Amino acid sequence: MMKYILAMRTLLASAGLALLLALATEPSVSAQEAPAWMKQTLPDQALKPHWDEQLAVMNPTGALDGKTKNLIGLAVAAQIPCAYCVYGHTKLAKAAGATDAQIKEAIATAALVRFNSTMLNGSDGGRDADTVFTSR
Repeated sequence: MMKYILAMRTLLASAGLALLLALATEPSVSAQEAPAWMKQTLPDQALKPHWDEQLAVMNPTGALDGKTKNLIGLAVAAQIPCAYCVYGHTKLAKAAGATDAQIKEAIATAALVRFNSTMLNGSDGGRDADTVFTSR
């Protein structure tokens, strides 16, 4: 866990690529301050609520572990696409123990879901919503 926390702090301090807001640390450790990029981009009234949500959702001791959360984040970031987020989530996923194979599979899964969604939505044929999820 300490390796994960140190990797997270290193990432957050690095050259403006500190995009990953911070995964919360152990409950006994006080939360970090929001990173500079977040302070520079969010309206003042949104900063604290957004930072609190980041700490709560990305907490590695939640229902999903930090590795899983960062693999999900990486998969989504690859599809958005956001190079900063891909970089950050890859570093954090690896620090949390993700293998190269897990990283590739997470990205491939997101790509497949996006492809299937594109095909489904693009070739819907004008069907109404009631028939989209049936075999009719």
